[in-house]
Amino acid sequence: MIHAAVKLSNSVISLSRTSLVAATSSQPLRFLHDGTNGTSSNPVAVQMINYALSHARSLKSDESYAQGMLILEQCLSTQSTESEGQFAQNSIGTVLLAMSNLLYERGSFEEAIEKLHRVQVLTRSSLGVRVAATEALVGLYLQLGQDDTSSVLADKCLEFLHKDDLRSNGGSKESLIARAKAVKGLVELVTGNLESAESFFHGVQDIEARNGTAVLSYGEFLHATQQFSLAKELYQNIIEGVPKNEDFSDMNTLAICNMASDEVLLAATFALGQLESHMGNFGAAEEILTKALTKTEEYFGSSHPKVGVVLTCIALMYQNKARQERSSSLLIQEGLYRRAIEFLKAPPLESKGAETKLDRGDILALARGGYAEVLCVQQNRKTEGEKMKTWAEAVWSNRRMSLTDVLDISEPSSKVPVIDARISRVL
Repeated sequence: MIHAAVKLSNSVISLSRTSLVAATSSQPLRFLHDGTNGTSSNPVAVQMINYALSHARSLKSDESYAQGMLILEQCLSTQSTESEGQFAQNSIGTVLLAMSNLLYERGSFEEAIEKLHRVQVLTRSSLGVRVAATEALVGLYLQLGQDDTSSVLADKCLEFLHKDDLRSNGGSKESLIARAKAVKGLVELVTGNLESAESFFHGVQDIEARNGTAVLSYGEFLHATQQFSLAKELYQNIIEGVPKNEDFSDMNTLAICNMASDEVLLAATFALGQLESHMGNFGAAEEILTKALTKTEEYFGSSHPKVGVVLTCIALMYQNKARQERSSSLLIQEGLYRRAIEFLKAPPLESKGAETKLDRGDILALARGGYAEVLCVQQNRKTEGEKMKTWAEAVWSNRRMSLTDVLDISEPSSKVPVIDARISRVL
């Protein structure tokens, strides 16, 4: 491993030198602001970031990710720490963002968060860099259930956007403000404040679908408030319009961690499948959710907890379908719930789940609550089902809907649950 790391480090140095020659052969070393593509970015750093990400994901192994991080550390060490100019801080910031991305993908949330906080103190960097860091921090803290911290960070993001001169940051004032407001709107959605959330989504509908994470949050708000046609249109626009890969050369469209373009595309597909189920179009829902499952397995791996999130939703769709069509699919539901609970790494039923902060607690409660309903209709397994139901209700913490409301959405109600696949939370 050490030999491989040293060998790779040498290849990174060679790549850096080659890239520097290529980047500087056609233009002077002093990079100028590009009004079309946001603020200036170091082409050598961007080249090394793209190589590192590609290498890390090529095998999706611990070794390939460690090697990818080694490349980024080498890249970071070549960036000037003496200059306080925007160009230098943009270069440092983009490398730190890329590092946080790889750490997130490996489940190292604390380390990813540490890198993102380092970006936030680069006060002379492009606003796009800092908005991307804050957006990712909010997303990670929401996934970890730290809603108050997410809210404070979202407020600070809006604060520094209003203070800074946005005209000197690539001319993308409307887009950056819309993204900052949308991430605050997402926080309000998670905490069940729909009226407050709505006020933060004004103007989001006017930005391009390629700013996918902001548009997705607005679509989920429309979905949760049963404006199904508008939500469906936004979901489809995202699926068709969001770029498939990250672009670290454009400071104003940077998006990382659970707000990255790949995550947004998966989440939009997943949300569209839920929407079709809520509208009673179960054939379309099954097809779209199966597609979301396949993409999730390909991107994260076949036993990743996010696969458990999708499986939970598919099980709920079959449960809803069975109720509405007065049919039975108990065996299918049980199989899906069992796999979901396994992939979500659920603790034993004897554990005091409500007293411990569980990762993806919303989804775990939903999976076990749904499984409990399957068990309770079988007389010989009712005791096991009741025990599971008690655990799920103790863990459930959603402020807008009770667990019973979510599990029985076939009944007429003014509330519709939406699972956000980016943050693994029920809105």
